[in-house]
Amino acid sequence: MYDDERDASLPPLSNAELAEFASLAMIVVDPTMDRVRGANPAAAKLLGVAPDTIEGLRFSRLHPGQVPALIVFSEAVLTLGRYWTRTLTPRHGAGKELCVEYRGDRVPGPDGHDLLLITMIDLLEQEQHAKDTEANRFLTSGIAEWLRIDRIFRDIERENQLILKAAGEGIYGVNAEGRTTFLNPAAEALLGWPAEDLVGRDMHTSVHHHHADGRHYHNGDCPIYAAFRDGAVHTVADEVFFRRDGSSFPVEYTSTPIRNRGVIVGAVIVFRDVTLRREGEERLRNALIEVDRLRERLELENAYLQEEIRNDIDQRGIVGQSPAIDAICQQIELVAPSDASVLISGESGTGKELIARAIHDASARRDRPMIRVNCAAVPRDLFESEFFGHAKGAFTGALRDRIGRFELADGGTLFLDEVGEIPLELQGKLLRVLQEGQVERLGEARTRQVDVRIIAATNRELTREVREGRFREDLYFRLNVFPIHAAPLRERLEDVPLLVAHFLQKPGRKGFLDGLSVRAVDMARLQNYDWPGNIRELQNVIERAVILARDGKLTIDLPNGRAIQTPPPTAPPRPTEIRRESDRRAAERADIEAALRAANGKVAGPGGAAELLGVKPTTLSSRIKTLALKPWKYRP
Repeated sequence: MYDDERDASLPPLSNAELAEFASLAMIVVDPTMDRVRGANPAAAKLLGVAPDTIEGLRFSRLHPGQVPALIVFSEAVLTLGRYWTRTLTPRHGAGKELCVEYRGDRVPGPDGHDLLLITMIDLLEQEQHAKDTEANRFLTSGIAEWLRIDRIFRDIERENQLILKAAGEGIYGVNAEGRTTFLNPAAEALLGWPAEDLVGRDMHTSVHHHHADGRHYHNGDCPIYAAFRDGAVHTVADEVFFRRDGSSFPVEYTSTPIRNRGVIVGAVIVFRDVTLRREGEERLRNALIEVDRLRERLELENAYLQEEIRNDIDQRGIVGQSPAIDAICQQIELVAPSDASVLISGESGTGKELIARAIHDASARRDRPMIRVNCAAVPRDLFESEFFGHAKGAFTGALRDRIGRFELADGGTLFLDEVGEIPLELQGKLLRVLQEGQVERLGEARTRQVDVRIIAATNRELTREVREGRFREDLYFRLNVFPIHAAPLRERLEDVPLLVAHFLQKPGRKGFLDGLSVRAVDMARLQNYDWPGNIRELQNVIERAVILARDGKLTIDLPNGRAIQTPPPTAPPRPTEIRRESDRRAAERADIEAALRAANGKVAGPGGAAELLGVKPTTLSSRIKTLALKPWKYRP
């Protein structure tokens, strides 16, 4: 009937404008995040907070010491859709407690979860209004109005009971004397006490009388009672409650004091059974202990295997006493302590990897792995992935992240075998990593720092490869900081008997028989062969001879190769001049021991054992290590 009086030219006011002009204090709270999402000027004025700072504040910060009551109120609003309370007393910005009534409504939030729209009524301001209103109602309505108010309070009490019954955590209250005043159903179920049996009884002596270790819990030490003695909230996470049948269970609880007109009249306790969580934590703790135990065992096994490998290699895996071997051993001792790049050249089968392993084992990086890469076996399209690694999805077939050889060798040594086989277009990427010490996995923008020592080996003549444009000159100079040449076997034929004895003792998996030896005529044949396959070929010949051995005799079957032209001896050696290898070693040991005694344990220098024997000190030191002699034992 007001259609004729409507003015269409007036713009309607928005909800935000209506809230801004409203005299009632209104505030919007996110109960999940415990944050104030908005407030009108009346709310800021009531709380004594600047309007531009209230938004974003923790709502619980406005109610110190009232978290349980705040939780009950919030859950009531979310459960019932609308609820009010006067038990909450927010603190004014100046520090005083406000006497207000909270009226909460559940409203949908913009992000899908519900918010609380709370109207705050200043009860002190409303008290005079109430007195006037009640007087007026008494005059106008009489006793009927009082009956209506009584029904309202009864309804509120009923709703409070519904909230307590719906809560999943145990909630009970105690008065200032420590006697139980109420329990919710969850507390009854957890404690095994019906409410009518526990109400009125001393709470501490009923459910909180002992510690978890069985010690008596004194009443004066109880944090629950401390809440109504000192007025502070007490939160405990490492105690137990006892059921009616005497059994106990671990709990976490919060004891919050209850105030009536500023006077503490008791406390409300919210608790939960944490048995399942404690059991899960214990299982996790045991699992971590087991992981530590297994890791320690793996480390010990790894150290053991590494030690076994080292013990399995005599003289760092290098067998021989020729001048060429002595020179290589001296070079290893010189370069091993540094981090300089080493380029090992030599024919195939001369033991370049053994030299690289000896350098690594004698270096400060011995506790980290030496990673070997056969450059000739890496496909061209997988070179970057093999060396630098790749991220998941970097290319077809990259189903997971993969660590590269450079990262795997971090802190250790990277051995690039057959480095001359690296394609020219990929050598630049390798050079960049060597210069900068940084790698980037394929498909990943992150740069990773690596600390790697490079040892390279090749059977090619890299200087000629550089001249012919097949190998980068800058990469060659980067690798060739300390060159070592692995001499072919034909240049150190005096080491053939030692190598044969070594292979007879450790022929690998091809077979092993005790008491095998090589006849002098066969040893002469072995030393008269040019060995195009070098040590690897000699090892194969000996293993084949072991397999074909009959009655303790070796059958040496040399391939069709060039025999080394040596002048024939003037006279064949007499059988009495031929000594077995064991005899020769025994004689050599006796000579060295005699020299050490004569020199009083001195190896080098004037009057030393090396001078008496007419050999270089480094050569004698190497032989002393091989024979496991202790020079200091020969000192007077």
